[in-house]
Amino acid sequence: MYISPHVLLRLKKVKNLLDQLQPQSAPLALVVPGSTSPRGDIVVLTGSFNPPTIAHLALLKRVQKFVCEQGYQSLHLYAAFSKHTVDKEGVERPLLLDRILLLQTLLRRRLPDVGLLLFNRGLYVEQAEAICASFPRVRRIFFLLGFDKIEQILDARYYKDRDAALEALFRQAELLVAPRGGGRKSGQGQVQSLRELLDLPENRRFARFIHALPFDPLYKDISSTRLRQDSVAYAHDVPQEVRQFMKETRAYAPPVRRADGSVVDVYAERVHALSLLLQRRIS
Repeated sequence: MYISPHVLLRLKKVKNLLDQLQPQSAPLALVVPGSTSPRGDIVVLTGSFNPPTIAHLALLKRVQKFVCEQGYQSLHLYAAFSKHTVDKEGVERPLLLDRILLLQTLLRRRLPDVGLLLFNRGLYVEQAEAICASFPRVRRIFFLLGFDKIEQILDARYYKDRDAALEALFRQAELLVAPRGGGRKSGQGQVQSLRELLDLPENRRFARFIHALPFDPLYKDISSTRLRQDSVAYAHDVPQEVRQFMKETRAYAPPVRRADGSVVDVYAERVHALSLLLQRRIS
C-alpha cells in the first residue's frame, strides 16, 4: 500500500479537524481546507456519503440549477459530514477520514463550487446552531435532504420535546426536500409523499419551512446501503473516482483468501498503516 506525502498531509489536516469535533461539546462546524468559509445564504447537504453516489452528485447539481431558477445571487452550496451521525453509529467502514478525503476529491473534480463542512453533532437543529455560532456571516440556512430524512426530522423519537426542537430549528433554517418513492408505515398509515407527510396534523404548523425540490426519479432507487452490500452489482451507481477508491482500498470488499489458505482484510491493513503514518510528524 502506497500513500503519497501529499495525500498523507491532507489526511493529517482532516484528522486534526476531526479531533476538534467532540460530540459532548457545544455545537461546532468547521471548514475542510480548500473550501470557502460560509457566508450569506447557504445550502447544506449532510450525509454519511458511504460511498458517495451519482445520486449525491445529481442532487447537488439540481440545487445549483434551483439557485439559478430562484434568482439567488450569492447562495453557496456545501456537502457536510457529522462526526456523530444519527442512526449510523455502527457504520465504521471505510473510516470517516477516508470518506471525507474521497468526497473532497470528487467535489474538486466534478463540482468545484461546492464546499465541505464538518459537524460535531448529528441533529439538524444542532447543526443549524453550529453554523450560526461558527459562521456569523451566514444569513439564511437551507438543509438539503431526501424524503427519508424529513421523516426522521419530524419523528418524535429523536427528541425529548419534538415541537420545541423543531421550533428552534425553523427559527434558524429551512429545508429543501427531494421527494423519493417508498414512504413509510406508521400509526397514521402509509405516507407516500411529502405533501401527505406535511398534511399530518402534528406537522402542518411547520409546513411553510419545508420546500419540495423536484428531482429526477431516475435516481430514487440508488442507495449507498446497497452499494455496501454488493459493490460489484451496483458499481455503476458510483462515479469513476469512487470505483477507483473501492478497487484500491477494498473498503467494501470481503477479505481475500490467499493461495496458502490464509485470509487477509486489505482495508483493515490500510487502517492499521494509516494509524501508524498519522502518528508520525509530517514536515
